[in-house]
Amino acid sequence: MKNFNDKFALITGGTKGMGFATAQKFIHYGGKVIITGRSEEGVKTALEQLGSNASGIVSDAATIQDIMNLRNKVEKLTGNIHLVFANAGYGKFAPIENVDERHFDELFNMLVKGSFFTVQQMLPLMRKGSSVVFNTSFVTEVGMPNFSVYSAAKSAVQSFIKTFATELSAKGIRVNGISPGHIKTNIFENTGLDPEHINEAVKNIIASIPFKRQGTPEEIADAVLFLASEEASYIHGAELRIDAGVSVIR
Repeated sequence: MKNFNDKFALITGGTKGMGFATAQKFIHYGGKVIITGRSEEGVKTALEQLGSNASGIVSDAATIQDIMNLRNKVEKLTGNIHLVFANAGYGKFAPIENVDERHFDELFNMLVKGSFFTVQQMLPLMRKGSSVVFNTSFVTEVGMPNFSVYSAAKSAVQSFIKTFATELSAKGIRVNGISPGHIKTNIFENTGLDPEHINEAVKNIIASIPFKRQGTPEEIADAVLFLASEEASYIHGAELRIDAGVSVIR
């Protein structure tokens, strides 16, 4: 049984999707959560649903000033973080010839710089037995058209799993990652696609999945909490695929 009584989790991008589902389950198992989100309205709405064991901070994972202010804000809520789920992010896709510097920097600032410095800033609040979980993606294992920048950014995050694990072993902090497949979230929200094109894209995606369905945020949350729990006490430097086999089955 997972037991997070009296423990705190910091979940970036915790207002929707995988982050929100992880916050719900962490609370269900006795813990308290601090979620971040880019908008005050989004954080407020999420907290109304999560209840009294949740706190929220308006913070943009793509803005270094926000990240550098995050520790002070977290310390006002707790002095000890058991889990950092570096989850904040979204997808933005384009053919190679259409990618501009703004597109490139947007994804690398949010996914790579945001993940790195969020964990860096939280380390002073983490003790022996605590966990970092990075959110990567199955796209690091396959080549997909229009995914060049997103895949590269997620590959950089994937590399943090082994390098952070190496450095944090002496502190007793476990570092792992989850690699989601096609999950039913708001990943297309910032792509600029209209609803009709999004529905068509999702239809084509589902046809390519061995189980012929998208995963759920709750299935990702279960994996994150497993990696943060005592049941995973000997798992370190690993990446857990939750992708219905799309990265290995053709």
